[in-house]
Amino acid sequence: MDREQAFGVSVTLLSTFCGGLAPIFGKLAYRADVTPYTLVAARTVLAAGILWLFYALFWKRYIAIDRANLLGCIGMGIVNGLGSLLYYAGLSRVDASLAQLMYGLYPVWVFVFLSAAGHPISRLAIARLILAVAGIYFLTHTATASFDLLGAMLMVAAGAAYGWHLVLGQWTLADVDPRTMTLYVLTTMAIVVATARLFIGGPLEPISTDGWVAIVGLAVIPTALARLFLFSGMSRLGGVQASIIGVVELIVAVLFAILLLGERLTPMQSIGAGLVVVSMILIGRETSLEIEDWEAWLFDESFPSQSEST
Repeated sequence: MDREQAFGVSVTLLSTFCGGLAPIFGKLAYRADVTPYTLVAARTVLAAGILWLFYALFWKRYIAIDRANLLGCIGMGIVNGLGSLLYYAGLSRVDASLAQLMYGLYPVWVFVFLSAAGHPISRLAIARLILAVAGIYFLTHTATASFDLLGAMLMVAAGAAYGWHLVLGQWTLADVDPRTMTLYVLTTMAIVVATARLFIGGPLEPISTDGWVAIVGLAVIPTALARLFLFSGMSRLGGVQASIIGVVELIVAVLFAILLLGERLTPMQSIGAGLVVVSMILIGRETSLEIEDWEAWLFDESFPSQSEST
């Protein structure tokens, strides 16, 4: 591993640690009676505002962007903004640990989307999908009938949106500095979620001190810093390898949910969690040649597409 790769792994691990705290801060905000759409709007707008202030003071050179790359960042921001609406709606209905386990399937979705775009699907990829589906089945198994299926579906859909956002990032990162990308992706996300909150209507509820502490923590750590680290890692490792490291995010979320929120998994759900983790770890079994093929297909215009090869 050279210095660039080592740095990419380090910042991606930092991203996954920060991202794993998202459901914890979210649950703390819900305990302070913050509603889901107010939470997602407040944390994203605040994060975007903090970034603009920081860039204006210290990183002015990273604000400039051309029209084509801006459109790419806007596309990523729209997808991620819609995904965040699904995420926090789902988080309000299921435990933080379960929410992150289902959302954490996004590395599988990265491979699904890239495979659908032309890359052949290996038998190992099919096996991973089977394990992931089986894991979801066990995760939704509880001793009572109180499990919220809609919440689970929202979290899986949010993970799919996040996976698609990573795929889009593969193309955009080819020409854009990750610091510039972070600014415009988050700004677009803020516009999307703020528009959704206005569309839902209703007065903004009063937010307590505990609610604001959770919102600020969510805005700074799992939102702004996590994406800045993620895009920096992607620019050196690629979206596929960055998503593989994302398995650490599950461990962080489950650990802090147990320590801070008092959550527990049932034996059946523990089996499901294990299957999900194994499914994502197996992504790392893809050969180096397969990884090189992914990157060639994404970045080399001379690499033949499926339509050209048939």
